[in-house]
Amino acid sequence: MRLKGKVAIVTGAGGGFGEGIARRFAQEGARVAVVDLRGDAAERVAAAIGKAAIAVTADVGSQADVERAVARTMEAFGTPHILVNNAGTTHRNQPLMEVDEDTFDRVFRVNVKSIFHFVRAVAPAMRDNGGGVILNVGSTAGIRPRPGLTWYNASKGAVNLMSKSLAVELAPWKIRVNALCPVMGETGLLEAFMGLPDTPENRAKFIATIPLGRLSRAEDIAATALFLASDEAEFLTGIEMPIDGGRTV
Repeated sequence: MRLKGKVAIVTGAGGGFGEGIARRFAQEGARVAVVDLRGDAAERVAAAIGKAAIAVTADVGSQADVERAVARTMEAFGTPHILVNNAGTTHRNQPLMEVDEDTFDRVFRVNVKSIFHFVRAVAPAMRDNGGGVILNVGSTAGIRPRPGLTWYNASKGAVNLMSKSLAVELAPWKIRVNALCPVMGETGLLEAFMGLPDTPENRAKFIATIPLGRLSRAEDIAATALFLASDEAEFLTGIEMPIDGGRTV
């Protein structure tokens, strides 16, 4: 088991990529805090995993909620060795002038500010525990953006660059930081990303831009997260890891 004895926090783990990561980590021996704004979704995933998981309801954009989530994890399992900042949202694919300020603020609150809160809450404990791993779910949108998603692209560009800066600054604390950069995936946000109804015909238009010929899947992201969280990747930090079937080539 590649994560035996490790404690992990995974945000946005009530579905999609986060659920895939939480389940894979548990299969590899980790105890996992399944964090999600949707308490029922977090409970469902934690129950499916079993005794190695707890469900934590939290708004990742709230400092108080984040501090409670970290405290709950430490009470249940001890100091986290791994933090996966996966929680994310988007605005609908549309002309940039049509996105209102409230929507812009929500995207940056969930995608960017959440990392600010979790790093501040977790990094000192990791340092005192000898180190750790932080994985931030960025996106190919922050590397090779698509039109219609300008403000979402900007938020993920911030995540990607933030991960590199964190990697340098937290290296003396023996904390590795890497960004996972998935291409558009089979998740609940797919229709918003496309800005079109989720039909086979509309999917085909986007799949045509991915050389390997399909969308990303939760298991793709989970496998990469597992490797980067494991001791096998102990000398890897500051990476923007495209999980994209060749989209950013």
